[in-house]
Amino acid sequence: MNASETRHTSTLAEKEEHMYRDIYDAIMDHRLPARTKLTEQSLSQIYQMARHGVRKVLSQLASDGLVDLEPNRGAFIASPGEKEAQDMFELRQTLEQLALEKVLQQADASAIAELRRMVERERDAYESGNRPQWIRLSADFHIALARLSGNDLLVDMLRRLVSRTTLMISSTDVATTRPCSFDEHFQVLTALERQDKKAALHAMAQHLHQCACRTPKNAGKGFDLKAVLGHSRSH
Repeated sequence: MNASETRHTSTLAEKEEHMYRDIYDAIMDHRLPARTKLTEQSLSQIYQMARHGVRKVLSQLASDGLVDLEPNRGAFIASPGEKEAQDMFELRQTLEQLALEKVLQQADASAIAELRRMVERERDAYESGNRPQWIRLSADFHIALARLSGNDLLVDMLRRLVSRTTLMISSTDVATTRPCSFDEHFQVLTALERQDKKAALHAMAQHLHQCACRTPKNAGKGFDLKAVLGHSRSH
């Protein structure tokens, strides 16, 4: 691959990453509510990308549980139903308890300290009003914790579950409903630092139970993509 091809590949990758993050933030900030249709033509125009690049990003969003790809209909912002939400949180309870047990067996103090710094950034983002960053970090905490288990399959399974349940929690009106709590993340970490297995498992179980309780039961209305996406892209 020559220098020109390398630059082209790098630019394309940057556009795809920007499109992914832009849509992710719009979903989590509830500017693109459930069941909003993501049309390839509109996205191609907004991000100045070929359709194959748009399809690649939509596939990644679908893989992460944020978008549903429906045959002959297209891509829509995911809209898990109440039963699916219950099933996902039930499965998260099992998987995240398993992750914690493995972390207690093998994670060192420096790894736990890095998680604490992540939660501190999550708290700072929330307190400064940076909602997309706060929501992203609140989800990333669970994935980062799972990575410390050393089980890649567990991480892959949790990534989709965490993204999809976070999408539902993020649609809650934060002015009236308690958000996914960084305080609860700190409680899990404090128990891990003490090597207190019982307290760590209890703290995580309670945290996931509270997350499930914060999940709203209704979906939002559709939005015009061009009114929401692409305004921050660089040329």
